[in-house]
This record gives sequence, C-alpha cells and structure tokens, in this order.
Amino acid sequence: MRILLTAFIALSFSNFSFGQKMAPANWHHLDPKSDKIWGISSEKASKELLQNKKAVAVTVAVIDGGTDTNHEDLISQLWINTKEIADNQLDDDGNGYTDDVYGWNFIGGKNGNIDVDTYESVRLFVKLKPTYDSLVRLNQTDTALFQQFEAAKKHYESTYQKYKNIAVSYSQIMQRMDSIRTVLGTENPSIDQIKSIKNANRMDFFAKMFLKEIAKTGGAKNSPVQKQLSEAKNSLDKSVNYQLNISFNPRNIVGDNDDENTSPFYGNNKVQGPGPEHGTHVAGIIGANVGNEIGVKGVCPQAKIMTLRAVPDGDERDKDIANAIRYAVDNGARVINMSFGKSFSPHKNWIDEAVQYAASKDVLLVHAAGNDAKNLEFNYNFPTPYLNGSSQSASNWIEVGASSWKKGKELTASFSNYGKSKVDVFAPGEDILSTMPGNKYEEMSGTSMASPVVAGLAALLRSYYPNLTAVQVKDIILKSALVYNKKVKIPGTKKKAKLSELCKTGAVVNAYEAILLANQFAGQ
Repeated sequence: MRILLTAFIALSFSNFSFGQKMAPANWHHLDPKSDKIWGISSEKASKELLQNKKAVAVTVAVIDGGTDTNHEDLISQLWINTKEIADNQLDDDGNGYTDDVYGWNFIGGKNGNIDVDTYESVRLFVKLKPTYDSLVRLNQTDTALFQQFEAAKKHYESTYQKYKNIAVSYSQIMQRMDSIRTVLGTENPSIDQIKSIKNANRMDFFAKMFLKEIAKTGGAKNSPVQKQLSEAKNSLDKSVNYQLNISFNPRNIVGDNDDENTSPFYGNNKVQGPGPEHGTHVAGIIGANVGNEIGVKGVCPQAKIMTLRAVPDGDERDKDIANAIRYAVDNGARVINMSFGKSFSPHKNWIDEAVQYAASKDVLLVHAAGNDAKNLEFNYNFPTPYLNGSSQSASNWIEVGASSWKKGKELTASFSNYGKSKVDVFAPGEDILSTMPGNKYEEMSGTSMASPVVAGLAALLRSYYPNLTAVQVKDIILKSALVYNKKVKIPGTKKKAKLSELCKTGAVVNAYEAILLANQFAGQ
C-alpha cells in the first residue's frame, strides 16, 4: 500500500507541509561531512573515487506500477531486449513473452491494463467470508485460515471505516471552503478576507487554514496546496470506491486465476500502464541519465532499467510479484528493486521460492520497509525475506527504511517503518526529486524512494566491481553505512531512540564508504 496524502486528514492534516523549509536540491547525493546533509555521498564518490575506473552496464529490474519509457532522462537508460523485434507480435527470443522489448506487464491482458485494485485484506475477506463468517466450531486444521479471515476482516472493516470518516470530513471542509469563497465573492480571497470569517466549527478552522495557504502559495489554480487537496480527493475516491470495495475485482482484465500459479506466461508488453508516476520516479532515482545536463542524476549511471509492471494502485498480488522476480532473473537483472508492500500475503510461498531462485542466480533484492510508521518486530509488511514462515532470512535481500534531510532527531522520516532486527539500514527517502511522466520532475517521499537509492548503490557496486556476488554487495553496503549516534525520533511516536534500535546497522547507506570497502574486497 503506497503512502497516501489522505492518511492523516481526519485527525490533523499533518501530511500537508505548511511554511516548512525546502529540502536542498538533490540532497540524497550530498555528503554528511562536507555538505552537512545526510545524503549518501554519491557525488563525492564519483569525483574522488570513480573517475578513472572502468564500469560495465548493470540491469536493474524495477517491479512497480510502470515506467514512462519516453522520458527524456530515462530513454537512454532503459534495458532493451535486443533479441526481440518490437511490435511484430512474435516471441522472437522464445522466452515465452511476446514483444517484451522493455520488460513485461503482469497486470494487463488482451483487453487492457489494471489501474486500481483492491487491498489484500479485502480479497481475503471476500474469499473466506462464505466459509468462516458464521462458523461456530472449527476443526483443528481450519484454525490458521480462520485466524487469517478474522485478521483480514478486522483490517478491512477498520480501514474502510477510517477512510469513510476521512471522506466525510474532507467533503465537509471542501464544502465550507466553497461557501467561504461564495460569501467573499471571489475564488481567490486574500488572507485578511479569510480572517474576517468567524469559525463556526472545527471544519471552518481547517477550511480557513487551507484557504490561507492557497492564498500564500499561488492562488486556486497554481498553489501546490490546492494540488495536494485534489490528489487527496482522488486518493479518497479510489480507496472508497475501488480499493476497499468488496464488489470490485479487476482481475478479469488479466483473465487468469490468481490463486493458481501454473504458468507465468500471462499479461502484455504495455509496461508504461495507466499510472506510471510511482515507477517512473523510482526508475529515475536508480538510473536517470547523469551526462545529459538536464533533469536529475541517478545513483548509478550504468544502470539499465528493466520495467516490470506488477503493482497496481492498491495491493499487488503474490503471483505477479513471484513471476516478475523470475522474469527479472531469467532476463539478466542483477539487482531488483521492490518499492511496494502489504499487510497480508496468502501465497507467500510463491514469492519465497522466487527469492530463493534469485539467490541461486546471484541476484540481489532490495525492498522498501513500508510507510506506516510501524515497528516490523510486531507488524507485517509483505513480502519479507523470512522464508517459509521461519526465522531464516534470505541472504540476497536488503530491507530499507527511510531517512530525511532534516538534522538531529528529525533524521528518521516520520512515516518510515522500522525494526531492530527486521530493517537492515536507512537511506534517503523524504523529498526526493526524480523523474515523472511527461518529462517532468517532482519530489516524492516514502520508503519507496529509499529502496531505489540502495538499489542504485548496489548497481553502482556491481558496475565497477562486476565480480562481487550479491551477498558480498549486501555485506559491503551494510558494513560501510555510516552509523548515526545521536538519538532520533521513533516514527509515529514522540519518543526518541538510537538508530541502532530502529534497524540492524543503526546507519545510513553511504556510496563513498561503500566504494572504499569494495576496493578492499577487490584487492585494489
């Protein structure tokens, strides 16, 4: 489930940033010592350590919601299946996927592409409800499924109620904003005019707050706050009407049974999809063109982005993720970025098997820890590296939390999941500038942004040190990360703790230190 602007609207509207400092441009590339910003020192590494080194191209698979393959800052950085002839409707290379020039779309079919899907808790609730909703007595063998049903039901009902309440509050505030504009006789009232309206209730307070910020930041047509409000409305509509709708099921577009995984050959080659914003942003963080003097710079200039569309606006399905991982491995990816997650995983064994397959082929997986400000010691964010329900963790997996450009106790991003033994390391994930569809560039926040920073670093290491194994690359990234000794805020709370209480390393990844350590591994 992706980070949503609506997450805290009902309580405090805290996701709207009013009057705060802006993040330094491309801050995630900066150096903690010389720039006084806890970036990953990639610019310093490039200038001081990599100038005279040879590098090879590295394929990085981005399993996400799609990528704008025409973006000016990505078009030269895309993985291209040279064995495939574009749009001739033939499987030229015999890999089972027709016209897979840039990758594959596992959430499409002959008749279109899935945009929005339900949450996994909704799907489980619908699937198990006929069996367990009115059951009084259980056989011992039914206990696990019944508990899963109860958990899914609770999650669905609480989430639905939360978003329904948010929608009501949002509607009331928007109506009050319109009323104030009508009373004042203008679409763009001044701050003094807004202040003249007396508060009748709590909704008036929020309505006036937003109107003041809109007045400060460009008016009704140009204000970023107005844009955030529009995005929040769209997110609310999607959540209530689709993602939490027990009657909605778009899987007929794919035309398969997602509870069976007998064949990976389904979908289509439309890798951009109807909603490529998230995936395009992720791709740019990893490998946006460094030498074209436009836009932004990716962490790894040699990265070739393989686009695998498997994540809708909603929760991904285990079958699609498992098959996307296998496609990436079979078609040459050396690093796979996975900026997605959910609370339930009914077919986790399929993903576990794919993760083990990737390990057998020396492929590194990098996964976002999630954006719920939760402790993963006590909460799930699937997929996880723990195989077959055991405590054994996949050796080729890095779990990433998100750090901020802010200093001191604010180093941890307020939304990031964490876990002393569940999250490996933190990386920049707040206010990250990257590519967006239509040759645009915008800032986004989330562990979804932190994960590709680490995936880009992993690709950088595999580019300059191609003999390093996936396990060695992971080891280098974690051992070279810079330890942060000051106490930081525990996300979602007012408490503070050492970063070592929030992740295994107690550290933020660092490209400069990683290159130095890689030199030792390589004997240079």
